[in-house]
Amino acid sequence: MKMIISAGGTGGHIYPALAIIKKFQEKDKNFEVLYIGTHNRMENKIIPEHNIPYQSLKIYGFDKKNIIRDIKNVGYLIKSYYKCIEIIKEFQPDIVVGVGGYVTLPVIMASRKLNIKTVVHEQNSIPGKTNKLLSRGVDKVFTSFKESNKYFDKEVNCVYTGNPCGDNVKNLKPIKKESLGFSKDKKLVLVTSGSLGSSALNDKLIEFLQKSSKEEYEILFITGERNYDAFIKEHKFSSNVKVLPYLDNLAAIFKSCDLVIGRAGAGTISELMMAKTPSILVPSPNVANNHQYYNAKDLSDSKLAIMIEEKNLDGGELFKKVKKLLNVNNKEYQEIKNNLNCVKNFSSSDKIFDEIKGLVKNVK
Repeated sequence: MKMIISAGGTGGHIYPALAIIKKFQEKDKNFEVLYIGTHNRMENKIIPEHNIPYQSLKIYGFDKKNIIRDIKNVGYLIKSYYKCIEIIKEFQPDIVVGVGGYVTLPVIMASRKLNIKTVVHEQNSIPGKTNKLLSRGVDKVFTSFKESNKYFDKEVNCVYTGNPCGDNVKNLKPIKKESLGFSKDKKLVLVTSGSLGSSALNDKLIEFLQKSSKEEYEILFITGERNYDAFIKEHKFSSNVKVLPYLDNLAAIFKSCDLVIGRAGAGTISELMMAKTPSILVPSPNVANNHQYYNAKDLSDSKLAIMIEEKNLDGGELFKKVKKLLNVNNKEYQEIKNNLNCVKNFSSSDKIFDEIKGLVKNVK
C-alpha cells in the first residue's frame, strides 16, 4: 500500500501520525509512505529524523487579528493546493490520511479533487475547524473520543478508534527512576506543560516546587525547550526537584511515575490512560474550541483524573493537593488508580489499520 499522511504543528498531531506509520510498517511489507508537513514547524525536524520521506508546504494558520497575514496566507494555501496536486500525481497513493493541523487542508482537498480515498483522524473531544471542514468530503473520520462523533454532520462516516499515541506506551519499558538521578524508593511526580512548553503554567507552579522542597517525594519538572534557560536562570530549587528542558520518550517515564501534572492534550491523555498513571490535568485555555478543557472534563467526570483549570491553579493549593494524594492509602488516589486499571485498552493503530485496509482493498 502507498500512503500520503499529513499532520503538523504540535506533537499532538505528529505522534499519532507516526504511530499509524509504524503500524503499517509492521503489518504491510510493501508499505510506502510520504509525509507532507509545514516548512517551519516541529514535523519539519522530527519526521526526517525517523527516515520518513518528507515534503514541506509553506503555509500558516489563519489569525483574525492579523488580516494582512491572512490575505497572504490565502495565496500560500492556493499554491500549496496545486503543489499537493503535483505531489499526489507523482506519488500515486492508495490512501491519504490527515491527522490534524492546518497543513492537512490543501493535502486532503487535493486528494479529493483527484478522487483518492481519504480519511482524517481527530484527536480531541471537540473537533478542530480543519477536520470539521474536511469531514464532509472524506471517506471516514476516525475519532479519539466517542463523544466527538456528535459534533460532525450526520452524513459523516465517523468511526471511534481511540488515539494511536496510547499504543506507543503499551510495549515501552519503564525508564528507571535511578537513571534520571532519582531514588528507587521515593515517589516521583512528573510535571510537564506539553510539547511546546508553557511559560504561564511554569510560573504558576513555582510556589508548588518551592513548597515541595522538604517533602519525601521527588519531582521531575519539564519546562519545554524554549522556556528552560530563563527558568533555571531565575529559580533555584532543592535537591528533590530536577528541572529539564525536554525528555525524549516521555511516555516511558509515565510508567515509573506516581503522579503526572500536565496539560490535557489528546496524545498525553491517551498515553496516561495506557500507562494507568493518575494525573492532575491543567487544560490549556489557549487552544481552539477550548478542546483541552473538554478532554480533561471527560476523564474527570469518569474519575480517571483530576482537573484544575489554569485560572484556578494556585501553587500553594496544588502543594496541599499533591501531598494529600501521595499519602499512603489516600482514597481519591486509589479510586483513580482502580478506575484506570479497569479501563480496557485496545490498539487504536490496529483498528485504524483495519479500517484503512477495508477502504482500499479494491483499489488497484
